[in-house]
Amino acid sequence: MYDKKIMPQHVAIILDGNGRWGKKHGRERTYGHKFGAANVKKIVRSAASSGIKKLTLYAFSTENWKRPKLEVKFLMTLFKEYLIEQLRELTEDNVQVHVVGDVSKLSKSLQEEIKSCENDTKNNDGLILNIAINYGGRQELIHAFRKIASDVKAGILNPSEIDEENIKDALYASDADDVDLLIRTGGEQRISNFLLWQISYSELYFTSVLWPDFDERELENAIKWFVNRNRRFGGLMVNK
Repeated sequence: MYDKKIMPQHVAIILDGNGRWGKKHGRERTYGHKFGAANVKKIVRSAASSGIKKLTLYAFSTENWKRPKLEVKFLMTLFKEYLIEQLRELTEDNVQVHVVGDVSKLSKSLQEEIKSCENDTKNNDGLILNIAINYGGRQELIHAFRKIASDVKAGILNPSEIDEENIKDALYASDADDVDLLIRTGGEQRISNFLLWQISYSELYFTSVLWPDFDERELENAIKWFVNRNRRFGGLMVNK
């Protein structure tokens, strides 16, 4: 295992390629989503054993509502009846679960499942797992700026005092820490409105492997790639 000093502490993954995986196997896109959900627990456990402290997974973006209604309905059902239920089992692995995004747009029953899952794992002090549902990076920044503007209007904060920490504190709970390594599966090479504030100095790793096929070895490959990077942050070499 690598030295903890050079390991990525916060890893974010864009889970891309589920629908294509389903089509590749001669089935519907929803078939791929089902297998993609099943892959989450495996990768979470692998990340925890690798020494990663925080993992943020992009499960459903604010733009994903534009997909066919039947696919969206299937995903919402999957989150409620399968994904969230499976995540509860991670209590045994000491994983703390959070859902980040505008959950107010989700069904009441799914919101209740989310609260229950977060409550069940809140005392765990191992890997922090963020599941981004109805999440958008620009929307998160708007949320933060509105909160800061409200504090200024209330006299709690002076405009001249606004700094990066104020913005970070106003972002969605739990996902505000800088991301060290951003992984995107599925072959596309774009950010897709994910964690725009948090990835300012992230290393970006793109792989053609579709999410349901992204296994422990693929995660290890991404970590190996990361630890061999020279992270300078504008000048200072970090990894070497």
